[in-house]
Amino acid sequence: MRHALILAGGSGTRLWPFSTAALPKQLVPLLQGRSLLEIAIERATSVVPTEQVWLGVGEQLRSAVSSMPGLRVDRVVVEPSGRNTLPAVALGCAVIAAADPDAVVAVLTADHLIEPVDSFAATLADAFGLAEARDDALVTFGVVPDAAATGFGYLELGEPLTGAARIVSSFQEKPTAALARSFLAAGPSRYLWNSGMFVWRASTLLRAVDAFAPDAAPALRALGAAYGTPAWSGLAATAWPGIAKVSIDYGVMEPASASPDFTVAALPLAARWLDVGSWPAYGEAVGLDASGNAIGAEAAVVLDSRHCVVASSDPSHLVTLIGCEGLVVVHTPTATLVVPVEQAQRVKELHGLLQDRYSGLA
Repeated sequence: MRHALILAGGSGTRLWPFSTAALPKQLVPLLQGRSLLEIAIERATSVVPTEQVWLGVGEQLRSAVSSMPGLRVDRVVVEPSGRNTLPAVALGCAVIAAADPDAVVAVLTADHLIEPVDSFAATLADAFGLAEARDDALVTFGVVPDAAATGFGYLELGEPLTGAARIVSSFQEKPTAALARSFLAAGPSRYLWNSGMFVWRASTLLRAVDAFAPDAAPALRALGAAYGTPAWSGLAATAWPGIAKVSIDYGVMEPASASPDFTVAALPLAARWLDVGSWPAYGEAVGLDASGNAIGAEAAVVLDSRHCVVASSDPSHLVTLIGCEGLVVVHTPTATLVVPVEQAQRVKELHGLLQDRYSGLA
């Protein structure tokens, strides 16, 4: 059967102060009172039944997601602690495989805006079909770049495979500005942004983990088989901490793309894809007015200002700007952030300072 595994473990530090350790960005009602996770669950259930939608989260979010609309509590896979995406994905796939040995799994994200949903669902159906037809396939989704972005990884495309699918010849990490410009100039027939979403048979992914992460594979298989049983707590305490922190791209997808035992394929995502991972990206998701301002506050007055992002989580608090250009202004009941748009990526740097000085507000 077809399943969806939504990963919701990111911390979202670049969206502070909306996103905090206690309430990370995927749970914050960022868009018209709805959270990105709610939107992601709705998107997944447009493709697979509710009982086949799974959620991977950290222990600290267990209670927060327990009453999430459209999600069954027995489909929540809780990691004992964050260890990057390879352990998260492998654990989720192992748990799903224990319930359905023939499972084909779409690994989806909880912090992206993808529209229209119908186009996304059509691409996802193609990916499911490819994974069902080939037991060596590890399918990823590529996004057509519209800028020389340095904050995304890139997929280098090789030979055609079937339909719109292309072989991935290499994975390119977040590039320099000059390299990103060359990728953009080469066009989408050569380079796509790496969306971080995948489709594969659960058994194929676990076989790839056996091949490329042999030190972690036995523990991850054992943890998956034990999930929900009395054996879980002991294994979680003893085996999980010894699993290396590594991303699924670096640990599995990159070596698999060079292996004759696996076929790494990319499908272009025929939809608008926005990684809502920074305040400028949030501004794009909210939409711009005639002056290029993005207003994500119920009470805001902006006078003679351009290209600003204004956000507030407090509808009773009025935010005002006069004569400003290119600023991010964010208000919450506990913190206020003001930063030039072009330096918005430094919010992550600021968050590191806050953890030392004001840990309760970080």
